[in-house]
Amino acid sequence: MDRAHVVYPWVVQGKGEPLVIDRAEGIYMWDVNGKRYIDFCAGLLCVNIGHGNRHVLDAMKAQMDKLCYVGTQFATEPKAKLAAMVAQVTPGDLNHVFFTNAGADAIENAIKAVRWATGRQKIYSSWHGYHGATSGAVTLTGDPRRWPSEPGIPGVTKYFFPYCYHCPLGYKDSSSCGTACLQALKAQVQMDGPKTIAAIFMEPIIGTNGIIVPPVEFVKGVRQLCDENGILMVSDEVMAGWGRSGTWFGIEHFGVVPDIITTAKGITSGYIQLGAMIWNDKVHEVFTQRPFVGGLTYQGHALACAAGVANIEVYRKENLIEKSRLDGEYLHGKLKELMDRHPSVGDVRCKGLWACIELTSDRATHAPLAGYADCVRNVSAEFSKRLYALGLYLFAKWDFLFISPPLTITRAEIDESIGIIDEVLGWTDSLIGR
Repeated sequence: MDRAHVVYPWVVQGKGEPLVIDRAEGIYMWDVNGKRYIDFCAGLLCVNIGHGNRHVLDAMKAQMDKLCYVGTQFATEPKAKLAAMVAQVTPGDLNHVFFTNAGADAIENAIKAVRWATGRQKIYSSWHGYHGATSGAVTLTGDPRRWPSEPGIPGVTKYFFPYCYHCPLGYKDSSSCGTACLQALKAQVQMDGPKTIAAIFMEPIIGTNGIIVPPVEFVKGVRQLCDENGILMVSDEVMAGWGRSGTWFGIEHFGVVPDIITTAKGITSGYIQLGAMIWNDKVHEVFTQRPFVGGLTYQGHALACAAGVANIEVYRKENLIEKSRLDGEYLHGKLKELMDRHPSVGDVRCKGLWACIELTSDRATHAPLAGYADCVRNVSAEFSKRLYALGLYLFAKWDFLFISPPLTITRAEIDESIGIIDEVLGWTDSLIGR
């Protein structure tokens, strides 16, 4: 039935044999044959509180008995309560929440919001960023997932993000890379007309293109550039938010407050779909004078909002944000040990329980092993296959191995998972003859 009727995303149809997952609990998943897998990527970087949390499931069941859905023109208790709880944990004056169906939907609404609020059309986004698969979001995306959708929406310009391991401007240290990329962005904005630009969108920490953590000075410089020119700063926290990077939101690592946050994933930990666009007071004030023309049938879905309320209660009760920070330091240490043992590991980057192992064929030159969009060879498919055989799932792509377990993971479970990765890295070492 699956092969005959289900269309899968991002792949050629009819190829491969996807695992059939039957159930999940905590950090584990079981297939229909009873084999257990460690979910070392929290689904698609979203199941932050772990699978099967009873508090969330009970809250959802209680809400189902009362009300699952009502039209968007009506208020509900879970919608109001979740908006207030979100405002409590966002930085600065990000106090106004527009609920969406998912992260890409939040980006689409942010595109409209920044254009209407500023009266300008141009939008900047990073070559290294990923913002979703819908029409506007994929145009903002820099990686090859945008190619089949081009030319995309008009008015979008790309800038270089400081990916210091492979500095796009050729610098060898993070300080020089960050400074140079900021100066290049400033020059680009000046030549493009700063008063014509509505917003600069950025992932505060690049997600599925490498867990790239920019220098603090770069992010502060972007904030200053926006302030000086009336440009809105939008922080895409679909992945970086909700404790994944060791703070409530990834932008907090850089000491600045954006004008808009877009988020999803960890707001409900994937128990049901929900996203949000969060405005500061300045943006909200614009739409007290005129309507914000946005929204879909399921906006502020009561059941989804009830799941969001329960998720935030779990984050707080189990102190998962701080746990992510502390366990992230432990994980980073383990990854550095892997790097010491395996010459095919070129770099490890970690912020909270969110990490990337970047593979290389030559550590001295940072030469790729698989290459951008697998331009050298495909490594991730075989790597994933070998992990599955040993009972571990993580997301692998090009030269990147992504680690983002549920924040509930124990250090013993981290050790077990790293041990499996350690074993499979022996295969990538063999590819470079080491």
